[in-house]
Amino acid sequence: MSDNGEGPDDGEDMRNAAERQAEADREATAALILRLRSQGIRNTRLLSAIERVPRRLFLSAAMQRHSGEDTALPIECGQTISQPSLVVRMTDALDIGPAHKVLEVGTGSGFQAAILGLMAGEVHSIERYRTLVDLARERLASLRITSVRVHHGDGLEGLSEHAPYDRIIVTAAGPEIPKVLLDQLAEGGKLIMPRGPKGSVQELVLVEKQGGRVSEKVLAEVRFVPLVEGTASRL
Repeated sequence: MSDNGEGPDDGEDMRNAAERQAEADREATAALILRLRSQGIRNTRLLSAIERVPRRLFLSAAMQRHSGEDTALPIECGQTISQPSLVVRMTDALDIGPAHKVLEVGTGSGFQAAILGLMAGEVHSIERYRTLVDLARERLASLRITSVRVHHGDGLEGLSEHAPYDRIIVTAAGPEIPKVLLDQLAEGGKLIMPRGPKGSVQELVLVEKQGGRVSEKVLAEVRFVPLVEGTASRL
C-alpha cells in the first residue's frame, strides 16, 4: 500500500481521465471549426489558432462542461467570456498579420488574448481586475504563448507606452469609442469595439484610420458587459 493512501490504479485512472478530457476537447473544437466554416469563416490562420486553444482552460471547473457551447459564459469578477463565434468574427474583421502589434482592452479570461497571441507578433492586453490578470497570465503560460503581455490598468486610458498599435480590440461596450484609443491607433490601423448603452443592444463597430481620419462600419448587433473606468479596488 502506498504511503499516501492511493491505490495502485489511481495513476492509471488519472491518465485515463486526462485522455478522455483531451478527446472531449478535440471533439468540441472540431465541431466548433465546422460551425465556423459553415458561417463563412475561411481565415486558415484564425481557424488554426482556435484549434490550438482549448476554451475549457479559460473557464472555472463548474463551467468547463459548457466549454463546447457557442454561447457566452460567466467567469470570475462578474465578467463573461464571449461566445467563440463572436471572438472569431471580431478577430477576423481585424485582418491580423504576423507582424502586427495589437492592443486588447479587457483581458477577461484570456481566451481572446490567446487567439491574438497566435496570430500577431506582439499583443498587449489590459485588464482592470487583478484576479483576471493573474489567471490570464497563468493560462497563457500553460499554453506557452509568449507573445502576449497582460497589464493591470485602466483600459479607457489604453497603453501609451507601447503605442501605436496596428490593431485594437475592445471587449467591453461603451457609449462611444474613446479618443485616447483612436490616438493610439497607427496609420492604416483597425479598431473593433461594441458601442452602445449598458444593458441594451449595442453595435459592433469596425474603425479604420487612413490619412489621420477614421471611417467606421457597423458589423452586427451585440451585447457586451460595459467598459468601466479605473482599476478594481478589491478584485
